[in-house]
Amino acid sequence: MSADGVKPAGNRLFLKKSIAQIQKEAAKSELKRTLGPLNLMSLGIGAIIGAGIFVLTGQVASAHAGPAIMFSFVIAGIACGLAGLCYAELASTMPVSGSAYTYAYGTLGEVFAWIMGWLLVLEYGVAASTVAVGWSGYVVSILNDFGISASLFPTISYPGGEGPQWATPLIQYVASGADAGFPLTGTFNLVAAVGIAAVCGLLVLGVSESANINNAIVVIKIIVLLTFIAVGLQYINPANWDPFIPPQGESWDQFGVGGIFRGASIIFFAYVGFEAVSTAAAEAKNPSKDVPIGILGALFVCTLIYMVVAAVMTGVVPYLELASPAPIAVAIDRMALTWADIPLAGAPSGKLNLIAFLIKIGAITGLSSVMLVLCYGQTRIFYTMARDGLLPKAFAVVHPKFRTPWIGTILLGIVIAIAASFLPISILGDLVSLGTATAFAIVCLSVIVLRIKHPEMERPFRVPGGMVTAVLGILACLTLASFNFVPMVQHALNDNPLPLTILGVYALVGALIYGLYGFAHSKLAKGIDITEDVKLESAAEAFGHGVDNKKDD
Repeated sequence: MSADGVKPAGNRLFLKKSIAQIQKEAAKSELKRTLGPLNLMSLGIGAIIGAGIFVLTGQVASAHAGPAIMFSFVIAGIACGLAGLCYAELASTMPVSGSAYTYAYGTLGEVFAWIMGWLLVLEYGVAASTVAVGWSGYVVSILNDFGISASLFPTISYPGGEGPQWATPLIQYVASGADAGFPLTGTFNLVAAVGIAAVCGLLVLGVSESANINNAIVVIKIIVLLTFIAVGLQYINPANWDPFIPPQGESWDQFGVGGIFRGASIIFFAYVGFEAVSTAAAEAKNPSKDVPIGILGALFVCTLIYMVVAAVMTGVVPYLELASPAPIAVAIDRMALTWADIPLAGAPSGKLNLIAFLIKIGAITGLSSVMLVLCYGQTRIFYTMARDGLLPKAFAVVHPKFRTPWIGTILLGIVIAIAASFLPISILGDLVSLGTATAFAIVCLSVIVLRIKHPEMERPFRVPGGMVTAVLGILACLTLASFNFVPMVQHALNDNPLPLTILGVYALVGALIYGLYGFAHSKLAKGIDITEDVKLESAAEAFGHGVDNKKDD
């Protein structure tokens, strides 16, 4: 029998958690309902503003969209808005931890829940690797300001390019010329691996953070970007925006209209964080009103900020020169803000630019917080899946002192660090965006299935436009996913099968884990009560949700 006493029926792969069981889990939650719409919006902005703007903007502008990257942000934002409305309806109906994984388990069945959980590894775990690569770029840039970088990270050459040793992935992407493809660099990104190790170490120990600290980090990131905008407006050269939409290059996704949509598919990664708002539905004061405001408000604010930052960045630096994991650092250095220089012995020029230094520190701080939230989210999703029996018990083992899933955190930290060390940001970004877009499409499908099978269910928030909006969300998300998948196929046919091979191996590993372990150990299939009875009362859980999760005295 299932957890609520009902014997499962139908195809074994499509066993579902009953909605009553999911709502039972929500009712047993000890989480406090303390978050209002501004807290939720702040949580979303804090999770969204990260590698998308600090890292991938330069990659997309230089290789695909040019100054028209502003259009790419709008397209990606619209697709996320459609998915966000579906998230809001599900979150108001099932305000429980687990988010998209739980939604899929309750509406589509176990195999879809597994697929969703495996996709969320791309959304959170690989995203953390991508952020770590960008974080390493800003660390190297700021060390260069102090004259330290050259001795620690000497420049090395590889076919088609060059980069700092110990801060460049083992595999690099070269877009054009005789060396186009994915050459080996002979080094790896040790700096990114150290960043991931530090974050996961903190998560094992328990990070004492709260909504107020999260809000402070958001303020820092906003101040950094607003400072960049305010200063950068004075150094814009309109000639860098001409042509605004560069003519199409050798391939369909190199500039032109195709490049804009390809850019949107990559920059989709920039909006990953808005899902954090739905995961906090169990802690919202009024989920039916506050969650939609939080999701849509965060999307609107971030899209506006993204567009203006992209306009300044491409106006200050010719878009072809922005192919860097730290594009804002490139732009701020290009401004040559001599009025902000102070003397500094040891610096390459004998001076340190205070504005550039503060902006880079802000970027590092912001990216560090995003790495922490992403790694937190990944470990907690695996924790939930392990408690459901779909993953080995090790991922659900809670440390007796720190009250964190320490074994799972360490194992995932190792995998995430390896990905950040070896893979280029182009492959990581594609994998994240592909997984995220597909996961969002499944969320939209969940709304449709739930409305058909349970029309009587109370829905405190209903998607405007109903199933039409959900269908549009599916089409928009799958279209953007295809713009990530098609280039992988093209690379496999033309120059290098590496990206498609990584995706194929990843899918195969997921299928094997479910087939060899999850299928046989599913607690739902065994009729075991899976209502959560072990609480993660560490402050690390509080950080992930943006609230203090400790019990009242």
